[in-house]
Amino acid sequence: MNNSKYIYLDNAATTPMDPRVIEEVNKHFKETYGNSMSLHSVGQKAAQLLIKCREPIASLINAHRDDIFFTSSGTEADNIAIFGVASRCEKRGSHIITSNIEHHAVENPYKQLEKRGFDVTFLHVDKFGLINIDDLDKAITDKTILISIMFANNEIGTIQPMKEIGAIAKKHNVIFHTDAVQAFGKVFIDVNEMNIDLLSASAHKLYGPKGVGMLYIRNKGVKEGWGKFIEPIMHGGGHERGMRPSTVNIPGIAGFAKAAEIAEEELNDEMERQIKLRDKIIKWVTDNIEDSFLNGHPTKRLPNNVNLGFKYIEGESIVLDLDIEGIATSTGSACSSESLDPSHVLLAIGLKPQEAHGSLRVSLGRFTTEKDVEYFLEKLPAVIERLRKMSPLKKGVEYMFSDSPNKDHQ
Repeated sequence: MNNSKYIYLDNAATTPMDPRVIEEVNKHFKETYGNSMSLHSVGQKAAQLLIKCREPIASLINAHRDDIFFTSSGTEADNIAIFGVASRCEKRGSHIITSNIEHHAVENPYKQLEKRGFDVTFLHVDKFGLINIDDLDKAITDKTILISIMFANNEIGTIQPMKEIGAIAKKHNVIFHTDAVQAFGKVFIDVNEMNIDLLSASAHKLYGPKGVGMLYIRNKGVKEGWGKFIEPIMHGGGHERGMRPSTVNIPGIAGFAKAAEIAEEELNDEMERQIKLRDKIIKWVTDNIEDSFLNGHPTKRLPNNVNLGFKYIEGESIVLDLDIEGIATSTGSACSSESLDPSHVLLAIGLKPQEAHGSLRVSLGRFTTEKDVEYFLEKLPAVIERLRKMSPLKKGVEYMFSDSPNKDHQ
């Protein structure tokens, strides 16, 4: 690394904790150490804080605080939503609808359900990563119990038409779950307006602590015409009203609540600021670097997400060379960073394997400045040029990788 300041442009993978959140967490490590299920005053102090912490998180999605259930992560929240509905409603039906660009925290549970005999429809997306609303409507049968579509994609940033999806779920009286881990606190979410029954989120994507997530469950899991539509997938004590047993991480949850409070206060300004920086990167790169292109929708995307493709080179090499220059970026999903397979998301939007391998994800954050972006744009062209000079993959020369194990998602 040859510069004194390291520029972090991988906020979709995780975010640095906000100093205000760190202060809040440290405070409760010292002051609120009790078990929220204990009857004594120390435990009841923790129980009261737990109730209070639901408020800012619920406010961020226009929900009721009693419908917020804390988990250890967004992945756990997804698993509770998916397996919890499947187990509870299996007698009602065994058909589930999702998309072919979901995060592995959603995709892999559905693959497990297929092994148990569930019928899972993976809706295809267009070149921008958007599902077709008519395809969703036509896919619903009298056996459909759950629609699960991510709010915004973690790799390409495309935001799905949530109101339209929610309207279809309501029309057919089907449970609607969304993995909103990337979108929570970054764009406006209204679970009532969007008719969302289940929503997963995570603190560490929001400048909060790792190891804390939440699942919103509408009306505490009771739906008209359904009765109880979700049940716990782990069993132990009575924490989180029986939905998620385990002693509650009070300091972490306090940090999550503080992060949500800050996010709501700064949402408008941050959206506007990050969109300007995002669009500056997109325009400059596609105008100035030959054989570069944008992945995902040009406007219906997260304010902080830029996913670029560069022909004839591989994304891993770009990431490593930028790291030497003091810039953190990523290629594909952070959770799959050790995989050599091309991204199933990029294959799903129509990229060839060699094009998918040449992707670079730049994700901005609260602490990203215009100078950071300018430094990135200053260093990127030389990195691309140097790698292309070394690459055996030349313009006009066809080359192929071995067949992808994800080809069923193409």
